[in-house]
Amino acid sequence: MDESTVATAIEDEIPDADATVTRPRAYEDEDADAHYATVVVSPAFEDESIVDRHQMVYDAVGDAMTTEVHALEITTYTPDEYEDAEER
Repeated sequence: MDESTVATAIEDEIPDADATVTRPRAYEDEDADAHYATVVVSPAFEDESIVDRHQMVYDAVGDAMTTEVHALEITTYTPDEYEDAEER
């Protein structure tokens, strides 16, 4: 599984989501540790707790969390939160 596949899985499952996925750790063998980081922006996160937002992302990645993804760092924003964060 690569970054674009993870991003597509998230964007397909979370309404109006925009997901950016990176691999924050560099390894000689890219398959050695499938560690990803994602920033997800979606209006679906409005009025959701951070725990619920993260669960939505984990649910979107689905079974890959137990087979192809070793770790997933998650940052979530509503569009307004993301705009505020970008202005800082």
